[in-house]
Amino acid sequence: MELPTPSLEEYRRLYEAAVVFKKVAPWEWMFEDEVFGVRNPETGQIGYVSIMGTSGEHLAMALYLGSEGLDGFWRMHRGEGLQDPHFLLEIPQLQASFEDRNMLDAKDRKVIKALGLKFRGRMAWPMFRSYVPGCMPYFVTPEEARFLAVTLEQMLDVIGRLHDDPDLLEAPEEDQYLVRVQTEDGWVDEWLEPEPITLRPLPKVDTERLTTLRQQLDRKKFILEADLFVMPSVIQEKDDPRPLLPYVLMIAEAQSGMIVGNELAVARPSLDAVWAKAQTGLLDTLARLQAIPQQIAVRDERLHNLLVPIAAGLGIQLLISHRLPMLDEARAAFEDWMG
Repeated sequence: MELPTPSLEEYRRLYEAAVVFKKVAPWEWMFEDEVFGVRNPETGQIGYVSIMGTSGEHLAMALYLGSEGLDGFWRMHRGEGLQDPHFLLEIPQLQASFEDRNMLDAKDRKVIKALGLKFRGRMAWPMFRSYVPGCMPYFVTPEEARFLAVTLEQMLDVIGRLHDDPDLLEAPEEDQYLVRVQTEDGWVDEWLEPEPITLRPLPKVDTERLTTLRQQLDRKKFILEADLFVMPSVIQEKDDPRPLLPYVLMIAEAQSGMIVGNELAVARPSLDAVWAKAQTGLLDTLARLQAIPQQIAVRDERLHNLLVPIAAGLGIQLLISHRLPMLDEARAAFEDWMG
């Protein structure tokens, strides 16, 4: 299975806009938190633009998709997820970046050659990627290519005015963003609040199984450490062109360091599948142990929230601890073994 590929004309428009973007070099005077929006004329979705490259390490425009993408950007900007290098990959976005030639895929170079374009030097080669939560960045679809091209064009309009009017993005009311919107009379500025984020409900725990385990398992005085993390590798399935990130729920006995649970999950069809696997993985582990622990220590709030219903149903103390010594040692050994 392959995703649709942009036409040569769609690519041409995208590359032309990117070339102008590189020449303007807004990262020389703009910061990442100077955010504005562009409404997709085809779908109505708003993408929120952030310019990267102030430090000179990664020259790019990120287009964070919808309120979920915007929220992910601000959480990242506040420093959340700094311990997880894959946090960025869970934020829905499109990126137009400038890379060294060796960072491009053969498919990128083939398109550039077909367009008759030439680039030379470090961080000079345009690259366009789609970020779907739970997957590695992948090539853009025709619709994504068109939205990226429109955004690059509108971004040039905004930053041109911002250079002359530093207060252009100062919102008249709190929580509003300047958004470029296409109307019958052309593109205009509107001040809009992001749509409320639709929080995904936590997966429902199998209450019948929970009751059965509570009745059948013995309560014992031991502690488990649990963590949900991404392995530094990818999984490629035949009917899914996007490389999937392998999430692992690892559970260790805190005193002995013995690994008692090791569950693999992928974000298919979405990250919800990973969250559900984290819950069933813990239940499966307890069933194998034939025991209910006194306490389970986890590293982060997300896993904590996922396991709250189980801990409450089984009378387990659940706490957050940034230090999981036995689990960290086991994880390091596991990653070494995986290469």
